[in-house]
Amino acid sequence: MTTTTLTPATEAAATPARRSVSWLAVAPLLVFVALSFGVPVLAMLNGSLTVKNPATGSTAYTAANFTASLKGAYLTALWGSIKLSAVSAVIATVLGLLLAQAVVTSRFSALREGVLTASGVLANFGGVPLAFAFVATLGNSGVLTRHLGLAGAGWSLYSFWGLTITYLYFLIPLMVLTITPALDGLRSQWREAAQNNGATGTQYWRHVALPVLAPSLLGGFVLLFGSAFAAYATAAAIVGSSVPLVTLQIANAISGNVLVDQQNVALALSIDMIVVAGLVMAVYLPLQRRSSRWLA
Repeated sequence: MTTTTLTPATEAAATPARRSVSWLAVAPLLVFVALSFGVPVLAMLNGSLTVKNPATGSTAYTAANFTASLKGAYLTALWGSIKLSAVSAVIATVLGLLLAQAVVTSRFSALREGVLTASGVLANFGGVPLAFAFVATLGNSGVLTRHLGLAGAGWSLYSFWGLTITYLYFLIPLMVLTITPALDGLRSQWREAAQNNGATGTQYWRHVALPVLAPSLLGGFVLLFGSAFAAYATAAAIVGSSVPLVTLQIANAISGNVLVDQQNVALALSIDMIVVAGLVMAVYLPLQRRSSRWLA
């Protein structure tokens, strides 16, 4: 049996060919991404920069739609969505981390499997069914509202905090699914080394575990923020227009519920949402590369 040994020159010559094959292998994915995401974004951008003259029917390129999307009720709705998404994502990140840590450190494998399975189901339970469930439970005439006297204590599901609690129903399970692999990546030797050097449990989490988990936690926060930021059906079914949200404003602009011929302003609002999501992702990606070196 003979073996072939590649010389440095032969290996260097073969490298471009390998790269070409790699690009060919990934080409279908790139084409799919371009068609699924690139073309719609370009169409939205073109529409957001277009204004139609109602008298002549001609169109012109201008930034008037973006100017309108950053003023008045539209700006209020954009900030309302950012605030709601950030608050609900922060709360879900903390509670999801605590729940995932309890599951990871549990001695009962059935508990871990049960929680992860339930999280997978609940993370995808949203929209109108979720809104109906909360209205029947915590609405003005909901079961818990009547039995616990929540209305007398000032509770209202149809408010900012009511919508936040509703979002937590699917955000916390999503965080559990996201952070559990990172918690599994924490090596027991790190805790043992910290204990051998006299560190307490709090000091271990502050100086070892949390710095390593920080990128993963931020990644989970970004995912939760995006899920809450893009949610529409649940908010529309619960609060309607009582809580200003950008997704609801986009729907109103497209359907003409408030003003007619505002479809292009809705496209500008959609681009604003993409920019906000892009800024959040720009913070997350560098930290994710750092985390992968520790948890690999």
